[in-house]
Amino acid sequence: MVGRIPVMDVMPVVDLGRLPAKATAGESLPVTATVFREGHDKLGAEVVLVAPDGTRRAPVRMTGYAEVPDRYRAWVTPDVEGAWTFEVHAWSDPIATWEHDAGLKIPAGVDVELMFSEGRLLLDEVAAAGGLDQHEQDVVAGAAAAARDTSRPVEARLAALQAPELVAVLAEHPIRRLVTVEGPYPLYADRPRALFSSWYEFFPRSEGATYDEETGRVVSGTLQTAAERLEAVAGMGFDVIYLPPIHPIGEVNRKGPNNTLDPGPDDPGSPWAIGSKDGGHDAIHPDLGSFADLDAFVERAHSLGLEVALDLALQCAPDHPWVTEHPEWFTTQADGTIAFAENPPKKYQDIYPLNFDNDPKGICKEVLRIVRLWMSHGVRIFRVDNPHTKPLAFWEWLLREIRRTDPDVLFLAEAFTRPAMMAGLGAIGFHQSYTYFTWRTARWEIEEYLREVSSRTDHLMRPNFFVNTPDILHASLQYGGPAAFKIRAMLAATGSPSWGVYAGYELFEHVAVRPGSEEYLDSEKYQIRVRDWAGAEKEERTLAPYLTMLNEVRRAHPALQQLRHLVVHSSDDENVLVFSKQAGPVVPAGSTDGGAGDDLVIVVINLDPHAARETLVHLDLPALGLDWHDSLAVHDEVTGQDWHWGQHNYVRLDPGTEPAHLLTVRRTA
Repeated sequence: MVGRIPVMDVMPVVDLGRLPAKATAGESLPVTATVFREGHDKLGAEVVLVAPDGTRRAPVRMTGYAEVPDRYRAWVTPDVEGAWTFEVHAWSDPIATWEHDAGLKIPAGVDVELMFSEGRLLLDEVAAAGGLDQHEQDVVAGAAAAARDTSRPVEARLAALQAPELVAVLAEHPIRRLVTVEGPYPLYADRPRALFSSWYEFFPRSEGATYDEETGRVVSGTLQTAAERLEAVAGMGFDVIYLPPIHPIGEVNRKGPNNTLDPGPDDPGSPWAIGSKDGGHDAIHPDLGSFADLDAFVERAHSLGLEVALDLALQCAPDHPWVTEHPEWFTTQADGTIAFAENPPKKYQDIYPLNFDNDPKGICKEVLRIVRLWMSHGVRIFRVDNPHTKPLAFWEWLLREIRRTDPDVLFLAEAFTRPAMMAGLGAIGFHQSYTYFTWRTARWEIEEYLREVSSRTDHLMRPNFFVNTPDILHASLQYGGPAAFKIRAMLAATGSPSWGVYAGYELFEHVAVRPGSEEYLDSEKYQIRVRDWAGAEKEERTLAPYLTMLNEVRRAHPALQQLRHLVVHSSDDENVLVFSKQAGPVVPAGSTDGGAGDDLVIVVINLDPHAARETLVHLDLPALGLDWHDSLAVHDEVTGQDWHWGQHNYVRLDPGTEPAHLLTVRRTA
């Protein structure tokens, strides 16, 4: 039923309030609502946050959008992790109504003494309500006396009732009539790592792998040798080390190099073809080591400030123990065989997908056991492979069960799929999601996508901008040269609070298996790759220093650690992208809705890796809480140069030297 003061279209609300909106402890989020009433009387609205322990935070006053009548907004900040709720309170505001009417009637000589009498009564009501300190009492009493004093000029009496000091007191102590409460609506504040993270992916079997000179064979790396690489990963500023599946790999239908069907006796197969005679999802590949080795790997990672993320791939090789123990967990075709995984025209003969409809309770129980097993060995982040091929109801149940006991455990959805499914996975509990970022390369589509993930779907899903993956090598990297690697890294690291790279990116690995393909030649998915990290560093043919710089700037600037506060600016060249991020709400100059954030970063990128671009860039300064004439002292974190910028600024970006400006800002008058 509609309240006395209608409050409608409240956001953020997910699935009519059945599911919590996404929030992060310490990050502000906007609450918006349409609030209106009959007639011309004024109204007020505010947001009240209720913490997980039931305590109510101080109300935050909502203000109107100049461009959208009757739409109100307030920025609120959950300050602890856990399950929060919020309410929108709306009321008739007799003080604002009087201020409006008196400002029109008294100067026009209409109902002058009546308006002063009504103003005095409202001031008496404020004073009688209590809660005023002595100074505030004196301000209200002085204004009430002025309203009564008919010996003073009318203009002086009205000025006393319009004094900024009195207006401020009345804003802090409003009179609320006909109060309407909408809510509570749920939101869940996760730990900061759910929002801000820098991921690095490597295959343990490749880290420390060597050639056996006598046999000419490749000797697999192990968890022990992989641990030796962690210091370099941490040194580049990454804080999450992501491991593809470390389980036994199937021997039946094993894939050979470059996804061929004729493997040799020494080919290791794809880690995503999980399970063999050596065990399934609850085992470690014998070539990689033991659980003791995993524990040591996790301990070493933690000592370097890294969290370990493990792949959760719910699929099986044909010789996985589940296939014989639980054949009902798979799909049997008309000819009696079990169906392989397919993504037509692709076929994955080494993988059986699970069928969740025959024994959902059995599968749920087993998956929960597996997840808790790896949690018990220090894994608190899971990168989930192809979650969009499993029922949404299953994920909602699993993530709810984990959150119930271990709310710090995070899940990243590797879901390159339809927008509705991606949003649905985020809504039911996934903390982060892969995105379409890889395929957004033109300026207009990057701008649109930045707006989408930072403001339109922010209550549903948090993006993670991976620049590459073991099976996604975009054409821009294949043909763009080293400049393209810088461009994509800069865009990912600054455009999203979470981003990631797959090993080899810093070595500019860019050769595809064939023209038109996004698969790497000699893909690490199917074979062990031996990389010469030391040689690349010695010869300075590595992007590692650039990645290190990006992560250092991200850690130093809160603006780059948040999602919602992004503004797209403009340039005169369609190949030059300009956007800014700031810590705190992005609020137009002169607004009382939260003020401008303290930390401001401006990013200017030449998206053309082949040619220098020079143009004017135009900053929307009021969108940053500034005036059009304000000047900014900017420091380029890439080159170390300093400039003064204003609304219009000349840039020249040469991809042969440096394709981007990463500007940190100090405001000046």
